[in-house]
Amino acid sequence: MIYTVTFNPSLDYIVEVDSFQAGKVNRTVSEKIFPGGKGINVSIVLKNLGIESVALGFIAGFTGDQIEQRVKEHGCKTDFIRIQDGMSRINVKLKSEEESEINGRGPQIGAQTLQVLYDKLNLLENGDILVLAGSISNTIPENIYEIICGRMAEKNVRVVVDATRNLLLNVLKFHPFLIKPNHHELGELFNRKLEDKDDIVFYAKELQKIGARNVLVSMAGNGAVFVGENGKTFRNPAPKGVVVNSVGAGDSMVAGFLAGYLHDGNYEEAFRLGLAAGSASAFSAELATEEKIHELLKLI
Repeated sequence: MIYTVTFNPSLDYIVEVDSFQAGKVNRTVSEKIFPGGKGINVSIVLKNLGIESVALGFIAGFTGDQIEQRVKEHGCKTDFIRIQDGMSRINVKLKSEEESEINGRGPQIGAQTLQVLYDKLNLLENGDILVLAGSISNTIPENIYEIICGRMAEKNVRVVVDATRNLLLNVLKFHPFLIKPNHHELGELFNRKLEDKDDIVFYAKELQKIGARNVLVSMAGNGAVFVGENGKTFRNPAPKGVVVNSVGAGDSMVAGFLAGYLHDGNYEEAFRLGLAAGSASAFSAELATEEKIHELLKLI
């Protein structure tokens, strides 16, 4: 089974305004509400591809109820941990001539609540896959990914990590199955600006030397690079299309890669399906559907 963890999920309230003016009353021309969070996105796209997963994380208040309801409406299984005080955050995405965001803080998560998560993760079995994705709130220990990866290493659970800076670097000693930085995040780890695919391959291999088994690097419109534990490297441009919404594209790439890998264990096909899934979400108003993913897969 695949399990995804979203530490600080949200309701994403996406509004579009013609010619937004600060300090004045503005009327929306469109409004949408989605459940937000990188792990949740992975679960939704996996379900769209026919792969079951369980979405874990923390929810609180009426917004938490809405998050869970909307994730279930996508057909996903959930096992969220309810916090009695506070409420899950609302993130406002304002689209006009420029795009702006206002992100909420989320509820306080204490030691006892974290222990509930640890107890759930203790039930994972050898061969399961655990996806740790996204940032954490300031109420969670900074080494939370490291703690969890250490626990999973004892159980031979395949861990996927999509995070930045120390959240990512500190787990490499546990040899995660897959990490997925984008090329900007990869460059930040080595204090470099990376645009050339050869340079990206080089530094992806440096992360392998530190401990990562497989490294998948997304490059937005320039495609992606994959460096595998079997010594093979793949690089491919993204299929052509009009970018509608980049939110969730990287998460969709993770989901597509896992779906492809679970099909027959072929890293090349996993890479192709990951690239197709990431592009399909970028070219869509919502997360990638199976139909759109397989349409783009023919172009890769």
